[in-house]
Amino acid sequence: METVVGIFQSDMSAERAVQQLRAIGIGDDRITLLRPGTTEEQIESTIPTSDTESPGMGEALGGAVGGAIGAGGGATLGLAVASLLLPGVGPVLIAGALGAALLGAGGAMAGSQAGEALEEGLSNGLPHDELFIYEDALRQGRNVLIVWVDDSEAAERVRPVLLQAGAESIDAARENWWFGIRDDEQLEYERAGGNFHQDEISYRRGFEAALNAGLRGRPFEQAADELREKHQGTSAEKPFRAGYERGQAYLRVLSMQQTKAHGAMS
Repeated sequence: METVVGIFQSDMSAERAVQQLRAIGIGDDRITLLRPGTTEEQIESTIPTSDTESPGMGEALGGAVGGAIGAGGGATLGLAVASLLLPGVGPVLIAGALGAALLGAGGAMAGSQAGEALEEGLSNGLPHDELFIYEDALRQGRNVLIVWVDDSEAAERVRPVLLQAGAESIDAARENWWFGIRDDEQLEYERAGGNFHQDEISYRRGFEAALNAGLRGRPFEQAADELREKHQGTSAEKPFRAGYERGQAYLRVLSMQQTKAHGAMS
């Protein structure tokens, strides 16, 4: 199983990509669309519930902004939809395979179960060290379209479809993300007496390592063995550790900002 991911600037271009994927035979069960900034009011007023539910009466998910919503007509992928409040990101509408997984066979999941299902779904075939790119795209108001395919041949058919619909590549998104924070990181590093131009590669590796889903919130000492295994030859470097610690601080700031923003909306 392989995954192909496209990041889109608008709902329209993402939906166009979904239609084009259908046209080449990709089933809805292989497509998941993540959309940013969906509030409870937007969910209740714009997303149809199943025929057995009244509008806005979907079962609440733990940490959800709105709720789990049935597969009534009108959803982009014709499948289950869920709206979750993702730490450091904010409210996200999940349509497609992940929405169905979150609902589960017996109805909406609650609390930590929903979070675990989401992480497992996002990580199925997606490198843990790329998740922060999707999160950043969602924070920036973009759509993230994830397509699961059986093999590399199918992936090669999907990639041009996404590009023709206006998708940004993951590599481009990663560089844009770093460009957006690079000046602040350079300033911080040089304040501490470092040579950013000389150490940037190692520093950035450490920073990105801290954003790995399995290492978030873990001090450098606690993660040292895993970092040594994955980043042989660099994890012991001072710039790498400085970047790692700044990456953890970056996550804390994002989480606080999102919590504050959600509190203001409540």
